[in-house]
Amino acid sequence: MREIEVFIDTEEIAEFFFHQLTKRGYVPSEEELEELADITFEYLIEKSIIDEEIEGEG
Repeated sequence: MREIEVFIDTEEIAEFFFHQLTKRGYVPSEEELEELADITFEYLIEKSIIDEEIEGEG
């Protein structure tokens, strides 16, 4: 399998959730969006879809 490099930013995830939830009639708070973004990021790591790289590493 070919490996590709993907950068995932939790701020982008939060923005995505904001737009998707508001389209569905929900108005999440900033804190709720941050929690959803963190949960999503942790899920992707747990499922080995992504590897976490600390800034300055690699």
